[in-house]
Amino acid sequence: MSKLIKSLALVLSFISMVSVIGCSSSPATPAPAPQTENLAPDFSLKNLDGQTVSLRSLRGKPVMLNFWASWCGPCRQEMPFIQGVFDDDEWARQGLVILAINVGESSTIAQKYIEDNRLSFTVLLDTDQNVAKNYNIRGIPTTFFIDKNGIIRDWKIGAFTNKTEIDLRLANSILEGKQEGS
Repeated sequence: MSKLIKSLALVLSFISMVSVIGCSSSPATPAPAPQTENLAPDFSLKNLDGQTVSLRSLRGKPVMLNFWASWCGPCRQEMPFIQGVFDDDEWARQGLVILAINVGESSTIAQKYIEDNRLSFTVLLDTDQNVAKNYNIRGIPTTFFIDKNGIIRDWKIGAFTNKTEIDLRLANSILEGKQEGS
């Protein structure tokens, strides 16, 4: 009986570790990781409506860039918190843009997930994973906080556990960007 309990404890321990850390999504040839205080690598991707969105076109606005996939449990857990930030009037007044980059899935799968979960922030499709490779994404979810000047101010690998955690990261990165950009 004690062997069964030890095995169960080990399995539960692993599951909880994965849910906090994130899901693996290693690109074949990783690029050097983008660094804080550096310009975020530019990209152009299509959204779920087929329109092209480029990071460069969003200069002048703070951007929260989240890499995710529908099969990733931690990604699914944090999506309601991201939606909460998107719905927050204070962040809307700050001009915050949320871009959720779906890594490696088809538009059909991403669209179904977004509709089933009533999410309304912008989803971009990185079906060939080139943007994920350029950002050296090794695990998802991974989130970058980019100031209005296009500078990476902060980033996190793993899921957010609540909206407040995202709010704090955004407040620190946006305020820092305002000081330098003003």
